[in-house]
Amino acid sequence: MPLDIQLVRSQLPTRELHYFDTIDTTMREAAALAAEGAASGTTILAEEQTAGQGRQGHTWHSEKSAGLYLSIILRQQKAAAPTLTMALGLATAEAITASTGLSCDLRWPNDVLINGKKAAGILAQLTESAAIAGIGINVNHAQFPPELELEATSLFLESGHAQSRERLLLELLPAVDRYAALLADRGPDPILELFSARSTYATGKRVTVRQGESVLQGTTAGLNAAGFLVVRKDDGSDEIILAGGVRATSAGRG
Repeated sequence: MPLDIQLVRSQLPTRELHYFDTIDTTMREAAALAAEGAASGTTILAEEQTAGQGRQGHTWHSEKSAGLYLSIILRQQKAAAPTLTMALGLATAEAITASTGLSCDLRWPNDVLINGKKAAGILAQLTESAAIAGIGINVNHAQFPPELELEATSLFLESGHAQSRERLLLELLPAVDRYAALLADRGPDPILELFSARSTYATGKRVTVRQGESVLQGTTAGLNAAGFLVVRKDDGSDEIILAGGVRATSAGRG
């Protein structure tokens, strides 16, 4: 069922919403609108993306009318992309819990997990004129392609029933506003503290990090001041993770 965009507009009358049935990627449209001077908070939504963007060149599986696929223009953001990504992850997790009651975990830097599987992903890009916040949430997906089914989940699969995309969106957009304002007003420290407190991946998690052809193993040892993950290797030395796929190598913490 298509998103009830008129309901959303009636509840958020001051927000500029651009709604598409099908688009290549909301990130591209948001960047173009930002360059044209669109206001902060302008949001681009799509029922379906044919070339949805993920981190490190990956695509985002965007089944039609099953998820939330959106990009938001954020002005007055001078934070580094990792910190902004974490702020958006906090907002997304908060919105999911508020609208569904499901508990979320945060996996550095951009994944929102439920029961160890990815339910949402974040992509933050900094342009000359604004930051672009890309958010994809698996809402009512009943299944995933074989290459994703071991790692991905949806709010439908985790709760056992269909969820309202409208309710989730109405929780999400104000939450993004709040966390973006917190980051802009007070800098990265509150975001780093909140992320560290709410993520089982920030400290004490045994992880494997894939960076291109190389693989690193160790235990997470917190975030540095710039928002990058610190992994303590088995020889006792610390590695700063600037990018890469972080995955748990064992269940639980420690």
